[in-house]
Amino acid sequence: MAPKRRPAAAPAGVKKAAEPKKAANPLFEKRPKTFGVGGVPPPKKDVHRFVKWPKYVRIQRQRRVLNQRLKVPPALNRFTKAIDKNTAQNIFKLLLKYRPEDKAAKKERLLREAEAREQNKTVEKKRPVVVKFGINHVTTLVEQGKAQLVVIAHDVDPIELVIWLPALCRRMGVPYMIVKCKARLGTVVHMKTATALALTAVKSEDQREFAKLVETAKQTFNEGPRVSWGGGILGPKSQAKAKKREKERNRELAQRLA
Repeated sequence: MAPKRRPAAAPAGVKKAAEPKKAANPLFEKRPKTFGVGGVPPPKKDVHRFVKWPKYVRIQRQRRVLNQRLKVPPALNRFTKAIDKNTAQNIFKLLLKYRPEDKAAKKERLLREAEAREQNKTVEKKRPVVVKFGINHVTTLVEQGKAQLVVIAHDVDPIELVIWLPALCRRMGVPYMIVKCKARLGTVVHMKTATALALTAVKSEDQREFAKLVETAKQTFNEGPRVSWGGGILGPKSQAKAKKREKERNRELAQRLA
């Protein structure tokens, strides 16, 4: 049997000619790029507290610290106790079902009505069931007893715009609840922010869910425990000083008794 022939080796690849190196200018020294401040390595310790934050962030944090340190009256302390997350999700799902029309939808509706009038057709106008907004409008609905549920934002600035609204709702027997973020209320009514929203009616398919939310609002806010004074929490340095002072006082008392 004839031996097997091995295939011929492939020809060696032709090496490319090396490109000529660019002549480096001795006047300019090549340095690796660093993104640290001043070209130095970042500090090993946390310098987060040394950052100069924007003014609105500083004001927010100062207000939060003041609300912790100073004594806060019950009317103000009420707005620090918003509804829980699950209930807030349910109320916003319901509110989004009754969003009012935006500018584009209103323009389209008015065009359809104008075309119908040109053709001498009768235009049926039925008032839709939508969320009511605007602090003056909501106040009127509460005073007239038409509002069935009022939703108030907890971060209205200045707070004097809505600080009296919970007391008015309790006086008129209207269920209300306080939720976080006025911007979330604003998205419901196609605005940046909204101080308060009100529901005057809901559709038949949402009656059961709406009744649960109204009952929760009554138990938590209208008929719930009376809100006491808030604040009066010392900072960590003041707490350490108070503990040290108390320890010294106890030591002196023990020496006197001995």
